[in-house]
Formats: sequence, C-alpha cells, structure tokens
Amino acid sequence: MTLKTRTAGLVAALGCYLTMTQQPADAAQPWPTNEDPTTETHTYLLWDDGAPGAQGTTDDDKPTLTLFPARSGWEKPSPTTAVIIAPGGSYLRLAANHEGRQVANWFNAQGVTAFVLRYRLGPRYHHPIEMQDAQRAIRFVRARAQELGVQPDRIGMMGFSAGGHLASTVATHFDGGNPSASDPIDRAGSRPDFVILAYPVISMTADYSHQGSVTALLGNHPDPKLARQMSTELQVTWETPPTFLFTTSADTSVPAENSVAFYLALHRAGVPAELHVFEEGPHGVGLALGDPALGEWGTLLRNWLRARGLVGGQ
Repeated sequence: MTLKTRTAGLVAALGCYLTMTQQPADAAQPWPTNEDPTTETHTYLLWDDGAPGAQGTTDDDKPTLTLFPARSGWEKPSPTTAVIIAPGGSYLRLAANHEGRQVANWFNAQGVTAFVLRYRLGPRYHHPIEMQDAQRAIRFVRARAQELGVQPDRIGMMGFSAGGHLASTVATHFDGGNPSASDPIDRAGSRPDFVILAYPVISMTADYSHQGSVTALLGNHPDPKLARQMSTELQVTWETPPTFLFTTSADTSVPAENSVAFYLALHRAGVPAELHVFEEGPHGVGLALGDPALGEWGTLLRNWLRARGLVGGQ
C-alpha cells in the first residue's frame, strides 16, 4: 500500500476534511511572485546580552527576529495581527528566503505584521535550545506589542518542515510567563494564539519520522522518553491553539502522516483545526509558485484567517 493510499484511507475513515483537488490557475494569485524590496525590515536580537546556552558569539549563536511590518495603506487599522515564521531546514539550516521573507511579504499584503525567526541549529545546538528560542520570540513580540504595532492576543506562529515541528512544539509546550522576572520579556506568556503548519515534521518516534530532523534536534540515540515528549502529536491538549495545516500525499521526505497525526490529536482534544492534504507536490515547496493546484493553500489559509477574525477583506 502506498503512502498516498494509507493517508487518504486514514483521513477518510475518521472523517477528516481532506483536500485533494485541482483548482483553476487564476485562484492562486494572492501569493507574491517575488520579494518586495520596498518592505522595511529591522532585525532584533532575542537576548541583548547573549542567548542562554550560547556556545560562541557568531551570528549562528545569536537568535534573532526580523520584522516585516504590515504595508501602509491597508484598510485594517493598527495594531495588527502578527505571525512569527520559522523556516525549515531539518534543524540544520534555514530556508529563510522561500520559507521566510517571501511568506512574510504575503502576510504584509494581508495587513499582518510578520517576523522571520532565526533560531539556533544542530548539530551544535540540541533541544531545548530551539524551543527556548521560539518561546522567547513569542514573549518578545507580546511584551513589545505596542512598540511593534501588533495585538498581544493575536500573535501566531507558522513553521515549515522542521520549522513546523518547532511551531508545533511551542503550541504544545508553553507557559504564562514569570510575573516576578526582572526581564519584562520573560513576564510575557509563550503560548501562540494560533498556529500554521506547512508540511511539518511532527513525530520523533514513528516509522514515518524525519530522521534527519530527529538527530539534529535530539542527537544520536535520544532517550525514548525525550523523543516521545518531543513527538508533538502526543502532547496536544485542549489548550493547544487553533491550527491550520497543509501537506501533500506525494511528499516522501516528511510524509503526510505527520500532519494527519497532529490533526487527529487536535480533533480529539476539541481544538479548532483545518487540514488540507494535496495530491501532488514535493517537499519544501514554500509558496508553491507556478503550481495552480498546490498554490491554492494560500487562498485556503487566508480564508481560515479571515473566518477567525485575524485578517479583514471581502
């Protein structure tokens, strides 16, 4: 039985909404075809005095957030919804262009302020460093929401591939902040208000796990208990934020079972969730520019954001 057959059968049997459709080419136009060179950016260090656990002082040891403010002239008044984007790259590198800036430009066009996260990577860094960087990013934006022009209760996290695992990690491992902390950023909560997962790595234990990401994040021969703890489909509760997911049945790098497992966990916990599994498309497609079918995921995401009151428009 093929991956496509197993995934489709599992979803159909459990009543999951599975999208496997060919859409008209003109429906995929909301995605940008290139970067917007006029978008003003600013990069912030997540820790001014050095990140906890840093093993050096190079750029690779300094997690950052790059701000892409919502474009002026959009109808929705400030403050805006915010999205923190974690590019993928197997926890070894960051695909910061097609899974970072290009996506940020699209959010800007929707009137959403976007941030691209540069988090620390393996094999130099292992868990919990990556999770701490992502949690700090959410605290940072929430604590400085007024300065950044965003709403502190509308801060989402989006991740691609291994970045999707990171986003699902902060969606299932979070706290309300430390009110007695001397650092005001640490007083802010780390729970994202919504999550968007694009062909995400999810399981660290299943036979469909992405082993490269497992090793980069947890090291060789990780403790089974830790691997289960970081298998985020096993950590979902009713407090996990509303989630949008998309993947493809043709993805052989990070099989669709990852997304399906997380969706089913959300469904069992009563968490609002939407899953789209497209029939065709390889791993790492980013915006899927030039693919009239898979490129529809942007339209579907925009509709989901609109239905949740996170973006405006008709």
